[in-house]
Amino acid sequence: MKKLLFFLFLPVLMFAQSEFNKYFLDKTLRFDYIHAGSKTEDFYYFNSLIEEPFWGGPVKNLIDPFNFGKYKAEVFDKESGKLIYSKHYSTLFSEWQTTNEALLYSKSFEESVTMPFPKKTVTLTISSRQKDQSFVKKFTVDINPEDYFIKKDRDKVYPNFKVVNGGDPSEKVDIVLIPEGYTEKEMDQFKKDCNRFAQYLFNSSPYKENKSSFNIWGIEAPSRHSGTDIPAEKIYVNTQAGSTFYTFNEERYLMTEEYKAVRDLAANAPYDQIYILVNTDKYGGGAIYNYYATCVNFNIHSEYVFVHEFGHAFAFLADEYYTSSTAYNDFYPKQYEPLEPNITTLVDFESKWKDLIKEDTPIPTPATKEFEKRLGVFEGGGYVEKGVYRPKQDCSMKSISVDDYCTVCKRAIQRMIDYYTGK
Repeated sequence: MKKLLFFLFLPVLMFAQSEFNKYFLDKTLRFDYIHAGSKTEDFYYFNSLIEEPFWGGPVKNLIDPFNFGKYKAEVFDKESGKLIYSKHYSTLFSEWQTTNEALLYSKSFEESVTMPFPKKTVTLTISSRQKDQSFVKKFTVDINPEDYFIKKDRDKVYPNFKVVNGGDPSEKVDIVLIPEGYTEKEMDQFKKDCNRFAQYLFNSSPYKENKSSFNIWGIEAPSRHSGTDIPAEKIYVNTQAGSTFYTFNEERYLMTEEYKAVRDLAANAPYDQIYILVNTDKYGGGAIYNYYATCVNFNIHSEYVFVHEFGHAFAFLADEYYTSSTAYNDFYPKQYEPLEPNITTLVDFESKWKDLIKEDTPIPTPATKEFEKRLGVFEGGGYVEKGVYRPKQDCSMKSISVDDYCTVCKRAIQRMIDYYTGK
């Protein structure tokens, strides 16, 4: 039976590979731009085109099937107008727009999109999601791969090393681990941390069942100083990626606005996901879908943070907690169904996990002992107590608990693994 299935799918696989080879080369074209604006408006400004040596993304599933994220990048063959590549993503700018600060003034952020390196001229469009969840095209540019202004001399070139070797990057989920605040003398510690955090990932389902579907790379990129910025304590250091606590004035939100540096570092290996390991014992982290994730290396909760944040960056999972303070305002308007697969406003619950709950489960579901272990529809999630619902009373996306993704989160993660591995 297995042989029969292989031969049945072989023509499909060969067609997908031939489509990639028809339009693309096995390397990356990166489009860097500046994204600026305020609460109510945004503008895009071209910065640079960069050729990178590896393509870590899929060669079979070139069109993003998930309606996730704030933005959508689409690549069209210029001659035929055919859509040949797409990717959804979110950014730090899109989060900043939901803060009070965005009401006061405008601000600019570094952003970029990547694509397989085209063989012929393509048209890149970037669209932004509106409040009603529709997309509006915001930026369009034609890119000629023969353009001599495409940079080939990359910044931040460093050696890579394999942490987990699952196989061909085009058929695996490729994670690149970037050292942040590790000095030259601490590179051995970074390599040990890479192995430790890889094991953290595979301690949790469904990653443990899919270990062979992953590659994990590390980059030997030492920083001048050890640690990271902690502005409230007047601590400022010189590091590779420019990370800092107190992003959006939230102490534990550990992010960086130096996105070009992050992309430059990641380009030293094939990658689908970027993970920044920050050399500090202070609790914190962060992640944005198809953007990057961060985690601290020496905190008692580092394993939980690492897996929790990867859920955001990789599978677009929402935070299910609602008691902690955040800088966001009205992050999930109640009149719309959230796009994240693990929360609902019940506007379109059919599209979420209704198929997974038992018929006798009340909707909404009371948070009582009776339903403690069952899937349901429990009020509270997405940073608010009322009007947003989560699938289980507790989950790794709600509170500090290791290997505790609920069935809904596991399904979302599995679907993303299958997408990247061409299944």
